[in-house]
Amino acid sequence: MQSRQRLLNAIRGKETDRVPWSPFLAYYWESLPKDVQARGQFEYLKEMGADPLLRGSHQLTRCVYHNCEIHETATTQEKAVVYTTPVGALTERYVYSASGDTFFLVDHPVENAEQFKTLQYIFEHMTIEPNMEAFERDLAYYGDDALMIPVIGATCKTAFQSMVEHWVGTVNLTYELYDEPEVVEECLAVMQERDDETVKISINSAADGFIFWEDSSTTNISPSFFEKYTMPEVDRWGEMIHGAGKLLIHHACGHIRDLVPLMAQTKIDAIESISPPPTGNISLQDAAKMLPGNIALIGGLEPVRLLNESIEQVCSDAMELLRDMAGRPYVLANSDSCPPGVEYDKFIAITKLVRSLNA
Repeated sequence: MQSRQRLLNAIRGKETDRVPWSPFLAYYWESLPKDVQARGQFEYLKEMGADPLLRGSHQLTRCVYHNCEIHETATTQEKAVVYTTPVGALTERYVYSASGDTFFLVDHPVENAEQFKTLQYIFEHMTIEPNMEAFERDLAYYGDDALMIPVIGATCKTAFQSMVEHWVGTVNLTYELYDEPEVVEECLAVMQERDDETVKISINSAADGFIFWEDSSTTNISPSFFEKYTMPEVDRWGEMIHGAGKLLIHHACGHIRDLVPLMAQTKIDAIESISPPPTGNISLQDAAKMLPGNIALIGGLEPVRLLNESIEQVCSDAMELLRDMAGRPYVLANSDSCPPGVEYDKFIAITKLVRSLNA
């Protein structure tokens, strides 16, 4: 069985020749030498004997801004992005973190009701266009040796989570929902319209399924907000995607113990990157008990443990997951982003473990 079919069967709960092993490289990948990166993740994963599940491999649509000028200024330590429209301007600010070698958002651009109207204007005057050329080229190259899962949503996540993480921030969004709920919800509805357009376009591609980078966590969203604002959008996506015979995968890497019962009710096919402590707050085993059997699980190897444990202990963790997940749709992987510094030999050891079980 080739990797694409093995992964599709595993997620759909159909028979496979073995459990797929599909590392999520992310930050680890960015830390590798440039010559390795130039060869691509597909080749890297194939060489280690894994099944390439290319999460968020492409975005099959592009956002085109109208009547909105976007200007970025940057130094080695700070960065600012300004969105200028006829009804106002929004500014987001970032600072550089040497330890993470990246910029972090420190000032959200929307702080009051008037700025919500500016954000709404930006999305009202945005058009969504197809952007499939790179995906189609890679699909022809990878064939059945990889499963590419493009990302959906104008901002690669639901509109409410986009407000939480990027546009507004948890604290201010909570206040505004109490003070100016009509203003927030009117803006949210426009953002959701653009998101739905990305799905309507994407399902006409040859992709087998789609993912959204929700980063779900009760560290930044309450279960009540999740139920009211996130679930309806996810369910609309699920209906459209399932109508096209394709899969919907929810990336949820944070503290989701109190969200899992709600996620269990949504029209998703899999949850990717559920993280045990210390990264998250629920084990894959506990999540499995709370979810219906038709929702696949992808992940389980906690990032900190993967980095710090011995090869023997990592293999023991993997063996425990394979045993406990037997009988339900499952793909073995590290949960959330793989940290830089993980020994390559750990990947190889897990490959040998997985293959030995079906020798």
